[in-house]
Amino acid sequence: MGEKVLIKGNEAIGEAALRAGCQCFFGYPITPQTEVAAYMAKKMPKMGRVFLQAESEVAAINMVYGAGGAGIRVMTSSSSPGISLKSEGISYIAGAEVPCVIINIVRGGPGLGSIQPAQSDYNQATRGLGHGDFFVPVLAPASIQEMVDFIGEAFDMADRYRTPVMVMGDGMLGQMMEPVEFADVEERELPVKEWAANGLGDRKKHNVINSLFLKADELENHNIHLFKKFDAIKANEVRYELYNCDDADLILVAYGTTARICKNAIRLAEAEGLKIGLVRPITLWPFPFEAFEKTVNSTKHGFLSVEMSMGQMVEDVKLAVLGRKPVGFYGRAGGMIPTPDAILEKIKTMVGGN
Repeated sequence: MGEKVLIKGNEAIGEAALRAGCQCFFGYPITPQTEVAAYMAKKMPKMGRVFLQAESEVAAINMVYGAGGAGIRVMTSSSSPGISLKSEGISYIAGAEVPCVIINIVRGGPGLGSIQPAQSDYNQATRGLGHGDFFVPVLAPASIQEMVDFIGEAFDMADRYRTPVMVMGDGMLGQMMEPVEFADVEERELPVKEWAANGLGDRKKHNVINSLFLKADELENHNIHLFKKFDAIKANEVRYELYNCDDADLILVAYGTTARICKNAIRLAEAEGLKIGLVRPITLWPFPFEAFEKTVNSTKHGFLSVEMSMGQMVEDVKLAVLGRKPVGFYGRAGGMIPTPDAILEKIKTMVGGN
């Protein structure tokens, strides 16, 4: 085990990306993730790498498109409204099968909303990250250590599947400080980027990076190809944590910072004689449906989705449970953070006197 360093979440993201071989960063400042860009601005020029603060989020994501299309490891970061501005470019990148990493440190919304932490980009990340038929893998860390670990995995996943990958945390994870270990990056076998538009080389014709298909049958075939890739991601990359789920009175469902708060609520419930479990999705897409197959018969009173939103994950939980057990919801919105005591009170209403 290496020495641990006390570091802020946003700065840890930057350091992890540099250690994962990120060569280019393009972004635009927005609270609460601006320190990611500030860290990269300080470090990258000294390492001979490229940092550029673009004139807008729209410009930044198109620069990502260009660098990624040349086969270079590239990252951008933003927060909720900024991700919305990037959505057109993300769709182009997904359509052109260009690998990159996108960081979203979520703030309250809709609109400009607030600068406080939230989880109200769940639907956007898992269903509406851009126009057209596509999905993007979304990793949801619950600690700064996981944030660090997931950055390297996100770059590798992006290269393995030729896809953008999002790492999504909330403003609290971006701004808080925790001790983190930066382990040596594991060398993984990844495909050679023979598709990259990086010069003629030994090829007889230039590679072209493109998401435009003017013939309907060609675009349909491309969509079918993309969805075969998405099926492979579903088969190989689903991640989740099961905590205290055996023979539970109720199982909470939460991700990110909220999952940590839920573990405190579980300890409070235990002191009152209640056995409460937790399903923590780590991949928000693909959603870990198998976690519910493993636990649906282990809970007496069903599931309770706990979120920093108005219930955006509830639909996926209900799809996973398929009516076999009740599904409840407790959430706070707009930057408000659930407390363990309030979660415990909601648990008691679902469990009742049994």
